[in-house]
Amino acid sequence: MLVLAFDTATPAVTAALHDGERVLAESTTIDARRHGELLVPTIETVLREAGASLRDVTAVVAGSGPGPYTGLRVGLVTAQALATTLGVPAYGVCTLDALAYGSGLAGPFLVATDARRKEVFWAHYGDPHTRLSGPAVDRPQDLPGELPLVGAGARMYAEVVGASRLPDAPEYPHAGAMAALAAGWLGEPGVREAVESGAHPVLGPPRPIYLRRPDATVPSAPKKVST
Repeated sequence: MLVLAFDTATPAVTAALHDGERVLAESTTIDARRHGELLVPTIETVLREAGASLRDVTAVVAGSGPGPYTGLRVGLVTAQALATTLGVPAYGVCTLDALAYGSGLAGPFLVATDARRKEVFWAHYGDPHTRLSGPAVDRPQDLPGELPLVGAGARMYAEVVGASRLPDAPEYPHAGAMAALAAGWLGEPGVREAVESGAHPVLGPPRPIYLRRPDATVPSAPKKVST
């Protein structure tokens, strides 16, 4: 097994390789404006550091969001293109699940990422492996109270949610955690059938999770001007 995982649903452009037992290489750059420019070089970096080539990859995993439209699509389109070229399966993993898995918390807790428009994407976890509800999009002041909050979306609104609820945990998803989470399931029997039927608790098709309409819209027809 050699899993290539990456995520572009947040300002983090992150990629990693996992051999089914451990993370072989990982690289992460925080830059919200250069997903398309940075992703392929980041993939090349982890392949080189691991002493592997694309031909060695047996599965591709991409973060499926939720996240801003443009950045999210970079990762998912790349995953679909690589999987088709290599003849290997491609899977999507909720970006919030990757953050939860890499949080180091025992649970329960919430994960929140920046959704812009003064909102956050969030989900509720019983432990790092188990999402209880979400993903959803809401204002930070409307999140359930008391539970610890993980992610940059929470830290952006520390004054609103309460700084005491913010543990020492990663603000952005890291592909090493996503790869490890996916690799733990890929060795299970019947995984592809479960994914195709939509019944798998973690893995899904490499498709974006959209929780609201994109900011960009098709302009309406111009109004007729009467004379």
